[in-house]
Amino acid sequence: MTSAGKLKFVIPGDFPPQIQGSAHLERLAPYGEVTIYTDRPGSMEEQMRRVEGAHVILNTRGAINWFQDSLEHLPELQMIATCSIGTDNIDLDAASDRGVVVSNQPGKIAPYVAEHLIGLLFAVAKHAAYQTTEIKSGRWAPLANTYLRGKTLGVIGTGNTGSEVARIGNALGMKVIAWTFNPSPERGRELGVEFVELDDLLRQSDAVTIQVRLSDDSRGMLGKREFNLMKPGALFVNGGRGDLIDTDALVEALNSGHLGGAGLDVFDPEPPPADHPILKCEQVVFTPHIADQTPEGIESLNEGIVSNVIAFLEGQPQNVANP
Repeated sequence: MTSAGKLKFVIPGDFPPQIQGSAHLERLAPYGEVTIYTDRPGSMEEQMRRVEGAHVILNTRGAINWFQDSLEHLPELQMIATCSIGTDNIDLDAASDRGVVVSNQPGKIAPYVAEHLIGLLFAVAKHAAYQTTEIKSGRWAPLANTYLRGKTLGVIGTGNTGSEVARIGNALGMKVIAWTFNPSPERGRELGVEFVELDDLLRQSDAVTIQVRLSDDSRGMLGKREFNLMKPGALFVNGGRGDLIDTDALVEALNSGHLGGAGLDVFDPEPPPADHPILKCEQVVFTPHIADQTPEGIESLNEGIVSNVIAFLEGQPQNVANP
């Protein structure tokens, strides 16, 4: 490891702002120099120029990718630390092959994300975005709301965020059922949920949230077949990754009237192009991948990314995503 005081830390594209101005960056001063770029690189060539000679990359935005063809040109790199749970924008195997430690922040922002997803669910259930647009356009055509208490909430993925969603659902008086890759009776009792097969969850639920980690096993796990299994008028919220679902199939289910609405914080791709069909769907509420972006959530992630870096530099790496 490079001796203390000579390390080069680079934040290659802190936009929208995440860590710029945070007092936590000062904790890295004893170890070396921090260079922060407050805009996204316009090309891969520019991205690589920014991190030339870097020993540690603090990747505060998931839109910046690190795959094999870029990692192999960073001989000095020792670590990539993220401001996220997800690491799908980093080739973990390629990082391991080059001896680069990747750290993420599992569970750090689960309460913030879960609250946001439940907020999206309420906005969809009450037709908030649609009726706001109607009123602003001079039209007064109220739609009947969906009453959530007593309804069945299907939670796909009961990791840190999904567990929080389930707890909030129970507190709201909803019946919560769940699906996860590795269910257990003990986990079900702890969360107050019944684990069921995915098809059964889709058939039974009045509202469905998905927040599983994106992987080869979960990519595209909800498509035309799965959306057709859902109850007529059911609501859907995606707070995981856009690639978890077939967006065209979701659009079809919404436009046909089969689904009653959707709330999306994630897209495929991000940001969605202006002509993306999902943007024309009326009963959808959108947020731009900001479920954790509260002042408390932002500083929690800033504290976490710096703590992960310091732990690595002190020889006690934590939250390693590529052990």
